[in-house]
Amino acid sequence: MTHKIPFALNHIAALSLDTEGFLDLASRLGCIGVELRNDLIDKKLSSRAFFDGLEPGTIGEMARSRNLKLLGLSEAYGFNRWSTEMEAKIALLIEQAVQSGAETISLIPMNSGANGSKADRMAQLRDTLSRVKEMLDGTPLVALVEPLGFVTSSLRLKAEAVEAIEAVDGTSRFKLVHDTFHHHLAGEADFFPEHTGIVHISGVTDPGLEPEEMQDGHRVLVDQNDRLGNLAQIRALIEGGYEGAFSFEPFSPLVHAATDVSGDLEASMTYICNHL
Repeated sequence: MTHKIPFALNHIAALSLDTEGFLDLASRLGCIGVELRNDLIDKKLSSRAFFDGLEPGTIGEMARSRNLKLLGLSEAYGFNRWSTEMEAKIALLIEQAVQSGAETISLIPMNSGANGSKADRMAQLRDTLSRVKEMLDGTPLVALVEPLGFVTSSLRLKAEAVEAIEAVDGTSRFKLVHDTFHHHLAGEADFFPEHTGIVHISGVTDPGLEPEEMQDGHRVLVDQNDRLGNLAQIRALIEGGYEGAFSFEPFSPLVHAATDVSGDLEASMTYICNHL
């Protein structure tokens, strides 16, 4: 049986395209929406400014004219280490999201390895979520918290994120990013479909890698050689009641250098739908 999946694209999936070209690609592929990123220059993946220098409202109109949702803006990295600089960064992201009509912003934890005790980590997380919750007041936005499965991450487990979100009475303001790559790396068995706001999908096919050796650069499109169990993860989320988007987020330079990104993405979509 072939399943119809609500696919989306993260801009990392088509780095060669400017924002308008990226929106056109998502529309041609029948995606329901897109995620745009403010970190491509910082990661030395692009020289183009966020929104290509256009006003956020203009970008939102471009997306909606193609029947695409602007599912989210990424990212505020290191959000769980509060500072005046972090507050300003999140405030700007909220402002840009409201102006563009984006549905969410993304909050990414520190991944430096200097994490301290669990008690300290959780206290900092609760404090930060409380602050961000206040900043979201008066907006329609949801903030997406994305646990990173790396051993160096200050927030590896979705269970810890849910615990902190519930502790600050934030279930209406915060949702999880379920990333199939990070779920595999963290070795977390539990799924939280009722808390999930978006799902990021990518595969790892290198047979020589142990989970602790896998890095962003190994993340390709999902095919029959996938080692992350994407199909099982997608199936579990859908069966658990998740009805949101599944957004392609491949970081591999091999994907970025492909000459037919549209064809490659379409092939991956077809593979996933045909094998669920």
